[in-house]
Amino acid sequence: MLSTVLAGKKGLIVGIANERSIAWGAARAMHAAGAELAVTWYSDKTLPYVAPLFDEIGTDFRMPLDVGNAEQQQALFDAIRERWGHLDFLVHSVAFAPREDLHGRVLDSSAAGFAQAMDLSCHSFIRLARDAEPLMAQGGSLMTISYLGAQAVMPGYGIMGPVKAALEASVRYLASELGPRGIRVNAVSPGPLDTRAASGIAGFDTLIKDSMERAPLRHTLGIEDAGALCAFLASDAARAISGSTLFVDNGFHILN
Repeated sequence: MLSTVLAGKKGLIVGIANERSIAWGAARAMHAAGAELAVTWYSDKTLPYVAPLFDEIGTDFRMPLDVGNAEQQQALFDAIRERWGHLDFLVHSVAFAPREDLHGRVLDSSAAGFAQAMDLSCHSFIRLARDAEPLMAQGGSLMTISYLGAQAVMPGYGIMGPVKAALEASVRYLASELGPRGIRVNAVSPGPLDTRAASGIAGFDTLIKDSMERAPLRHTLGIEDAGALCAFLASDAARAISGSTLFVDNGFHILN
């Protein structure tokens, strides 16, 4: 039963910004499946938007986390170690690129903007995985969020394409390195969703329209679709799946 597949498991969700966040879809699905969750918020400015969501899933394990702040991350994992002693799964749903670099050509991107996008969108997952590893002595599941623009050129996606490609490559290498410890690492790649992060991509409404008109399945995608896949990947049913990018996009990725 969905309500019990994650019973007894404890997980960390990073990246909930509002009720449209993919991370919120994951948190809601995992809570419904019986998991106990720790959640983070980015800044005091975002807290009023996410606090009611945290209340909805009944978690009091909530801490601030800017993934560029090493002290906050250390405090978070110290708290997990003290409170739970272990971690069963982690969801990383964080991406950022400076607007001027995101909206320009990859060719014209600044070194500083590219580096910042890579650090916050890709290397932050590696840093979280490194801190999670000691807490997953009995194995676990690490997940991050990607997009088709990592594997194919998508209009308006700009430097996030190369950055997400690096993220997917990191998933494969982490899966290889952590597999002997029983830790699985995967990327979830939803189709275009109406999230706050997506709103910064030029022409994203066109991508959503194209996906709805051309994808083999005509199901309207929502954060709950990505959330259901995350819940599955955190479960024991996915014990043999690692190093993969799994699409949840109505089959759009098979088209040319």
